[in-house]
Amino acid sequence: MISCKNLTKTFGNKKALDNVSFDIADGSIYGLVGSNGSGKSTFLRLASGVYMPDGGEITVDGESVFNNPQIKGRVAFLGDTPYFFAQSSINEMASFYSSMYESFDYDIYKRLIETFPLDYKAKISSMSKGMQRQAALILAMSTAPKYLLLDEAFDGLDVVMRKVLKAILIDGAEKRGMTTVIASHNLRELEDLCDHVGLIHNGNVLFNDEIENLRGKLHKVQAAFEQVPEITVFDGLNVLKTEQTGSILQMVIRGDESEIMDYINKLSPLFAECIEPTLEEMFVFELEVTGYDVSNIIKE
Repeated sequence: MISCKNLTKTFGNKKALDNVSFDIADGSIYGLVGSNGSGKSTFLRLASGVYMPDGGEITVDGESVFNNPQIKGRVAFLGDTPYFFAQSSINEMASFYSSMYESFDYDIYKRLIETFPLDYKAKISSMSKGMQRQAALILAMSTAPKYLLLDEAFDGLDVVMRKVLKAILIDGAEKRGMTTVIASHNLRELEDLCDHVGLIHNGNVLFNDEIENLRGKLHKVQAAFEQVPEITVFDGLNVLKTEQTGSILQMVIRGDESEIMDYINKLSPLFAECIEPTLEEMFVFELEVTGYDVSNIIKE
């Protein structure tokens, strides 16, 4: 498990992380989302032992990561800008990784080389950004890490390779219990992949929960009426947000879907439907309820 308690990291006068506390369970695929500069990358560098905390602590399997080679051997970190030795090929980098990681698995490496269509003997510097990203993923995953930390994992990958990567990460979680933490600004990329998600903004974790706990709690309801009833009619429901366009009401309601629809249908609407919100919409609704200005938090 990755655990941080009162974790703080400061650069100059800016607190990149400010007294943050949360856990990431083993075997999960955890999405850490937030706008640029929110603190996502700083967290990954602390979790991988690249940075030393300025306050609080971050532990992996109960031990501090910084200056701990044994724990670092269980963690593979892929930053937003992969690094390779000058003029090196993927094969040459694999040889280096195998000398640094006792867990390096050439069987995994061979399977990944077959999966990603790259020339593993060519110089990595001659490859496109997307190909270099794929090369870095191959090397990181070939270390058979217990914890895989990815910063903007899908950056530079085409649609096909994104699907391939998602399948590999799910397979790693199911077969090896690998924990993956993906920092991203794009909620849509994580919606069908992660089982847990956290939202970080200005160095603070605003939201942290299982996606399944979010699903089924919030509903978007559209209903049309011949004559729109007074809003007080809906006091029997936990309505979080209401918008009216002509004779159509659009509401965000917390609760059981069947109970919500039974309640609304008793009001004799011309039509009524319940739409499952996207992960991004669920975040927006939850944050608006707690008083946050989401326009400054969730950005494309």
